[in-house]
Amino acid sequence: MKKEIQDHLNEIDELKAKLNQYRHLESDKVAKAFELEYTYESNRIEGNTLTLQETALVVEKGLTISGKSLQEHMEAINHTHAIEYVKDLVKDPIAINETHLLNIHSLILQSIDNSHAGKYRNVQVLISGAQYVPPQPYLVDKQMEDFFIWYETEKNNLHPVILSAELHERLVTIHPFIDGNGRTSRLLMNLVLLQNGYPIAILKGDAESRLQYYKALEVAQTEHNKEPFFELIAANVKATLNKVLQTLGQ
Repeated sequence: MKKEIQDHLNEIDELKAKLNQYRHLESDKVAKAFELEYTYESNRIEGNTLTLQETALVVEKGLTISGKSLQEHMEAINHTHAIEYVKDLVKDPIAINETHLLNIHSLILQSIDNSHAGKYRNVQVLISGAQYVPPQPYLVDKQMEDFFIWYETEKNNLHPVILSAELHERLVTIHPFIDGNGRTSRLLMNLVLLQNGYPIAILKGDAESRLQYYKALEVAQTEHNKEPFFELIAANVKATLNKVLQTLGQ
């Protein structure tokens, strides 16, 4: 593993140890603010045009924003429900399984595309603007079976940040769903992080950050080099840890 990644992991573990001393200061309000930002950014990566403030009005006040589509409203509401489900899963220290994954995806597409919510795709898909072509639909079931076997084998061997990043990358690469692959993969990543006592990693959705994210994924998918992606995720986890500590006044 590259020295830069190992340095990130060492710093992350130091920051996490520091955060553990101040967890009693972390209010529900602080957690909710981070979750709202996460919903906003994760949807923004996928092209949702709601601002952070508009996302808050939709999610917290149930308001309708004029000029924004029903789907954009539903994406904000659904992502918030999916975070709640992920937080419920964290309460029981059980291994992640296929049911959990399909439930997360089902919540993401609820009332947007019910016929495909929580179901693997049975058609070929292409990723817009990417060189990489996901596997044929007849391979998806087997690749998802292998995905969970890999997780079971490695879940206690890898640093949690690397485990979360690799699950994220592997799931996006299989692209098992017709839609919602990115959001589901990021939620799965954050489920692993939360299970291991880390805060959620918020990947930014502005044009430059989105480009870096897609570029790192493409290097993993086409050149089989996952290190740039691991480094990107580790840097994001570190940034969130610093932000949480800053918010708590530490």
